[in-house]
Order: sequence, then structure tokens, then C-alpha cells
Amino acid sequence: MKKKTSVGSKIILTLTMLFFYLPILYIIIFSFNDSRSLTKFGGFSLRWYEKMFADSTMMEAVLYTVIIAIIATVVATVVGTITAIGLSKSRKVVQKMVERINDLPVMNPDIVTAISLLMFFSVLTVKKGFGTLLIAHIMFCIPYVMLSVTPKLRSLDPNLIDAAMDLGATPFQALAKVIVPQIKPGIVSGALIAFTMSFDDFVISYFTTGNGVNNISILVYTMSKRVNPSINALSTIVILLITLVLGVVNIVPIVREKREKDGKSSRAVSRKAMAAVAAVLVLAVVGGTVGARLSQQHKSAAAVEKYGSNVLKLYLPGEYLGENVISDFEKQYGVRVIVENFDSNEMMYTKLMAGDRYDVIIPSDYMIERLMNEDFLQPLDKSMIPNMENMSDAVLGMSYDPDNTYSIPYFWGSVGLVYNHENVDPAVIESEGWEVLRNTDYAGHIYIYDSERDSFMMAFKALGYSMNTEDPNEINDAYEWLLQMNNTMSPVYVTDEVIDGMMNGYKDIAVVYSGDAAVVLDENEDMSFYMPSQGTNIWCDAMVIPANAENPKLAHEFINYMLTYEAAFDNTETVGYTSPNAEVFEEMTSSEDLYADNAAYLPRSGYEKDEMFHDNQTLMRELSKLWIKVKAAK
Repeated sequence: MKKKTSVGSKIILTLTMLFFYLPILYIIIFSFNDSRSLTKFGGFSLRWYEKMFADSTMMEAVLYTVIIAIIATVVATVVGTITAIGLSKSRKVVQKMVERINDLPVMNPDIVTAISLLMFFSVLTVKKGFGTLLIAHIMFCIPYVMLSVTPKLRSLDPNLIDAAMDLGATPFQALAKVIVPQIKPGIVSGALIAFTMSFDDFVISYFTTGNGVNNISILVYTMSKRVNPSINALSTIVILLITLVLGVVNIVPIVREKREKDGKSSRAVSRKAMAAVAAVLVLAVVGGTVGARLSQQHKSAAAVEKYGSNVLKLYLPGEYLGENVISDFEKQYGVRVIVENFDSNEMMYTKLMAGDRYDVIIPSDYMIERLMNEDFLQPLDKSMIPNMENMSDAVLGMSYDPDNTYSIPYFWGSVGLVYNHENVDPAVIESEGWEVLRNTDYAGHIYIYDSERDSFMMAFKALGYSMNTEDPNEINDAYEWLLQMNNTMSPVYVTDEVIDGMMNGYKDIAVVYSGDAAVVLDENEDMSFYMPSQGTNIWCDAMVIPANAENPKLAHEFINYMLTYEAAFDNTETVGYTSPNAEVFEEMTSSEDLYADNAAYLPRSGYEKDEMFHDNQTLMRELSKLWIKVKAAK
């Protein structure tokens, strides 16, 4: 009698399938969205696919991901299988010991493994890049292969090899023609797991790569700072490729089995499958070779003679460059620029302290102050930066580097309130300033930036304190202010997703950085920007040269180039943050087609209540603890 499936089971199954596959379907649909929004569909378009295929950085990331995944899978499968076979013939004590060791990379948190490898490569002074990334991937893939193959080996008759050799087989023939076919399902499943783990890895890859070698995971992570629908297009392509691979892997055995039942040879199918794999490998290798040759085109003997090297290593936040800035610089100076991205100043600091070397880095004001105090920066040779004369007076002599001895501003701006003037009275915003974030009329309708630094800044300013205060009573007052806001306003804590949220009008008020606010105002005419009269954070990200830079001459050339009108205009037009170039700033704020009517593009200058953050690690640790308590009280 056939057992009926209950309605409850069907509902659970349906909900489970929806939970797994709806997000994937969502990504695919929005990859064809004509709008920049990640949440509202604005019509069918292929614009993001066009942008993706035109983006050499994306294509390189895909290439590196595939090459590393294939090589790591092949090596890990061979090594893992051989190790598992050898281990199966070892003593029980040895087996148990090796199995426990093999379990460590699997059970260890990825971040622990990543930091360990980072320190390991740093101690050995190994230059991080393709080689270190590949070694790391092989290392964490091998245990998964062994875990897949070992159970199959245990299920075999222990006398199988002896029987094969009694029938005249050599040890190698017994292994290749008897053992391997028996454990093939375990080998295949181990290889698939290894490929998936390598293709998908982010944390370990992030800490073990360098020299501009990025995989898809790192690229997507650094792209997620700003609204970039190309991520959806890239994800859709990846989903399609993985679906095709899984389809081939699952269909080939079925076809082989059917042909064998029909009395036909299955070797043709196997040969075709092997040919397909070989084709992928060849394409990967050829692609890598072509990519390498293309990068060689950037090399110039004249650049080497002039600067000592034709490679510049640039380290900056993600989504922080004009569309043509790097390519134009490479063409003009006959060099190659390796671009790497970080997601926070603290992450950048960690990699620098681990020994990673860059020629130009672009940290924020307080981090520059910290690097200066630790003698990690070299003074600039201003004779090599004549374009400093193009800079606006407002960005010269910032408090963290009064004489611009070590830094040249890259972008600057403020932190303020973006609000929907259709739902929030501008007079209320102007009269209350930061206190509007505790106005219960707007409870449930505010975004708060999930950062202890920025959140305590607005609390300090609302209370009339300095945002760099070390007074315990003032710090406690700010904590109570935030706690009261948290408990009465039901705020949503966000980071960069605030851009999409306010573009689509999901909330009425948000704490936003001026550059992001400029993008929001440009996309949604119902939004306005206001810098509270209680004061705010005026910030500046600047170009500096580390003390251990390998190419300081070319670094100076790059800094000087970034101060030209063309580079500065491309930069600010693409990113949206305020340019330090006086001519570009004037054009941006006077043209109606640009930012003339966009209040967020105009940082407030010279206001006595505005401040910059200073480096104070003790204060930041205290604020971090209190911020965790604030959010935990929600």
C-alpha cells in the first residue's frame, strides 16, 4: 500500500524549497533591472551585463576564481585520495591521529585559519598573490577529499588488493583498476566539494591574496559598498555555470548506465566528459596566459628606467575610483597599476602590520594620524607634486596633518541627515538636528549607521560635547542618549544598504555620509540633506605613501596625477564624494547637470562645532563595548 504524503509535509517541503531558491530567483530577475535599485524593478535591461563584460576587473576575478578552483581541486583530489588510500593500510593509531589532524581545518573557524596563514606567510616573508592563494585553497580542500574518500575505502573488502595481485595484477594495476573504480563515487564527491569550497571561499582568500589577485567572493564583497547591480549579473552567470557543471556531472553517469544496459560501450561518454574537462582546463590555462600577456603590455622599459619599477600597488576602499582613472594613468605613464580594496581602515591596518607592501594607500583621517604616530608613513616630496596648487584651500592643513607633510586629500565630506521632505518637516529637522532621531513622531522610520564611531559622534554632538571627548561622564551621557533612542525609536541599524533604502524611500530619516547622500538625492527627488547645527564629523580620506613602499617615485607621480582636473573630475563624477580639486569642485557645484542643487556635495567648511576624529584607541575600545550594549538592549 502506497503511503500518502501528509499536507503538512508538502507545506514544509514547499516552504523549504522557496527559502532556498527564492533568493537565487530574486538575483536572476534583478540582474535584468534597468534601475540601479537592488529592491525595485525599473524595467527590463541588459545594461548590467554589458557593464560586467566591459569591466576588466570583474573578468580577471572570474578568471582567477576558475583557474584556482580547478588547480586546487585537481591537486587536492589527487593528494587527498592517495593519502586516504595510504592511511587505510596504516596502523589504527596512525589512522586516528591523522584523521584528527585532518579534521582541524574543517572544524577550525575560517577566520582563525585565515589569520594563521596570513601570519605564516608574513613570517616567511612570502609575497602574497596567486601562489599563496593557491596554496591556501589546496590546504583547506584536501581534508574534504579525504573525508569523502575514507568511508568508501572502509567499505571495501580488505583482501581486495591481495586477490587482485594473486590474479597477476601489479600493485599499481590493483590500485588503478580495482581500488580506484570502487571508490570513484567518493573521489568525485570529494572533488565536487573541493571545487565548491574553493570557488566560494572568501575569508581565507581575503587574507592570503595580494598583488591584485582577487576571486569573485572578494570582488563582490568590495563592490557591495555602493549600489552596484553588476553584482546581480555576475551572480547570475556564476549560478548558470554551476548549474551546467552539476548537470553534466549528474547526467554523464545516467547516460553511461543506460548505454551499458543497452550493451553499448560507455567509453565514448567517458572520453567526451574527459574532453570537456580538458577543454575547461585548456581554456583556463590559455585565459591565464592571455591575461598575463595583456598585463605585460603595460610594461615599459622607460618607466622602469625612470621610476625603478613599472608597477604601482594601490590600496583603497572598494568602489572608490573613477571609471577611467587607472586605465588612463597606465596609458599615460606606461605602467601597470595593481588595485586592491579594503572594507575598513582597521582591516587595512591589519594587513599593513602583517607586512603587506603598497605604494599608495588611501585611509581616513584618524587612521592617517595613527600611521603617522607609528612612523609607518614617509614624508612626501612636494617638489614631485606640483599639482598641489590645484587643491581647494578648504582641504589643506587638516588637523590630523596640518602641513600636509604625509598626506594629500583624495575625497572629503561630512556626516548628516538624509530625510524625506514629503514626510518630515524641514523646519523640524533644522530646529532639532540630531535630536530628531529621538523624536517619537518618527519612531520606526529611521536608519542609524551601525558604527560606534558615527553613532557616538551624533550623541556627543546632540549633547554639546566634543566627539573626541575622554570625559567618563560625557561618555556615559552619550551612552544613555543612544540607549534611549534605541528603546523608543525602533531604529534599523545599517551600513551601506542605507543607500538603496533611502533611494527607495523605505525610511524617512537616516544618518548618511555626504557622498552616499549625494547619490540618494540624485536618485530620489523627495530626499534632502542637512548637517545639524550642533556640529558633525568632517572627514577626509587622503593619499599617503607607506614607509616600506617599493616604488615611492611612481607613488608621487600617481598622487600628482590624481590632482589633475581630468582625474579628479572622473573620480568625483563616478563616486559622488567631494573632490579636493578646486576647479572640479567649482564646476560640480555650479552646473545644474551635476551637483549644483545637491546639498550633500557641499561639505561645511570652517564651522566651529564641526570636528574630525583623532586617533584614540582606548576611547574606541570603550565606545565599541558600549555600542554592543546599546544594540543588545533593543
